[in-house]
Amino acid sequence: MAYELYYWPTIQGRGEFIRLALEEAGADYRDVARLPKRKGQGVPAMLACLDGGSTPQAAYAPPVLRDGDVLIGQTTNILLYLGRRLGLAPRAESGRLWLNQLQLTMADWLTEVHDTHHPLSMNQYYEEQKQAATLRSADFRQTRLPKFLDYFTQVLLNSRSQYLVGARLTYGDLSLFQMLAGLQYAFPQAMARLAPQYPALFALHDMVAARPNIARYLKSKRRISFNEEGIFRHYPELDG
Repeated sequence: MAYELYYWPTIQGRGEFIRLALEEAGADYRDVARLPKRKGQGVPAMLACLDGGSTPQAAYAPPVLRDGDVLIGQTTNILLYLGRRLGLAPRAESGRLWLNQLQLTMADWLTEVHDTHHPLSMNQYYEEQKQAATLRSADFRQTRLPKFLDYFTQVLLNSRSQYLVGARLTYGDLSLFQMLAGLQYAFPQAMARLAPQYPALFALHDMVAARPNIARYLKSKRRISFNEEGIFRHYPELDG
C-alpha cells in the first residue's frame, strides 16, 4: 500500500522534508491534498486528519503521514518513523537518536527562518509587521544564520564523512539540503557572502541535488517552486 502524505498543495513548507525522503527512496506515495477533490482526496481529506471529532489521534497541523492504519503527525516524528523503513537512518538506536536530534535542531532553525517574515503574529500579513521583520531578519542574517551553519559544519567535521551521520546518506542530509536551498532562495545576497566560509555544507547540498532520484524530482512537476506563501520567502528588503 502506498504511503499517503497530507500537506498543503501549493507550498513546500514542512512537508517537503518528507517528500524528499520518499522521493530519494523511490517509495510509492500519494500527495493527497494535491489530488482532485473526491472522497479521500484533496484538501478536505487533509483537513480530516486534523479533526479531533472524527480522528482520535488527530494532528495539530500538517504534515501528516498515513501508513495503513498508522497516522503520524509532525515532520520530525514522521521522518523518525520512515527512516529505517526507507533505509535512510542508521540501524543502531544511538545513531537514530542522534539523527533525530539533528532533525529537531533543523526544525528549530526552520522556525527561526519563518519568524524573519512573521516575527509578531501568524495572524497578521507580512506588510503589517514589516518593520519588526526588518529587525528580526537582520539579527538572523548576522548572528543566528552563521551559528547554525557553524554547528552543522562541525557535525560534518566530527562525522569524518561527507554525510551528517555515518557513512551513508540519511534523511538528515536531505533535510540539510532543503534548508540550504531554501535559504539561498530567501536570502540570496547573505548566502552568497557566507557560502565561501562553508564549503563542506555546500558540497553536501550539491551531492544531494545530484543524486539520481532527487535530480529527477527537482526537475519534475512534483517539486513545488519556492514562493511567498511558504516558509522560505524572498523579500529583497530582508536580505542584505
